[in-house]
Amino acid sequence: MHDLAARLRGLAPSCGPVRLIGVDGHAGSGKSTFAGTLAAALGGAPVLHLDDIASHDELFDWTGRLLTQVIEPLARGESAAYAPYDWRARSFGPPRALPAAPVVLVEGVGAGRRALRPYLARLLWMELAREDSWNRGRRRDGSEQREFWARWVEAERRHFADDPTRPHADLLVLQLQKGYEVLPGPAATHGSGPNVTHGDGPSAMC
Repeated sequence: MHDLAARLRGLAPSCGPVRLIGVDGHAGSGKSTFAGTLAAALGGAPVLHLDDIASHDELFDWTGRLLTQVIEPLARGESAAYAPYDWRARSFGPPRALPAAPVVLVEGVGAGRRALRPYLARLLWMELAREDSWNRGRRRDGSEQREFWARWVEAERRHFADDPTRPHADLLVLQLQKGYEVLPGPAATHGSGPNVTHGDGPSAMC
């Protein structure tokens, strides 16, 4: 993981002074856990969870709010301030600061959507099949979230059908029994990803 962190720190800034790193994948694929581990390896890098940007009424229609509250301030080199959504209270809370740190992680379903990709220094995809991810998420959230999951699955299907992330991923992240394996993604394989030198070879074990 520290090897991957060093590689990300070596990228050119992509959003003002910030190296914005997207961590996308199906719901339940382990994005939050991985992002937290990576943030620690980066020395406490800020993490923006897209669950704080989405809402019951806007499961995926939150691009404008993210651009206004987060991306535009960071691009100016300023700290951002966004209103996190409370999924229990069904309302947005008081503003939360997000500093324009050297590396900022954005994790959540849709982190690699086309509107955000121009601002990303690297796009990572959690490599776990959608059915396996969704089943893991359902077990995590319990039966009381059954109706929400039914609605979410359909919304996620529509989102990725219209705006797929995996074909644009620079790196694929596989969760192992212990740690992670990081492999080149489709964008890197096809030569369309950012120009970054992988001095330690094409894969890394974290």
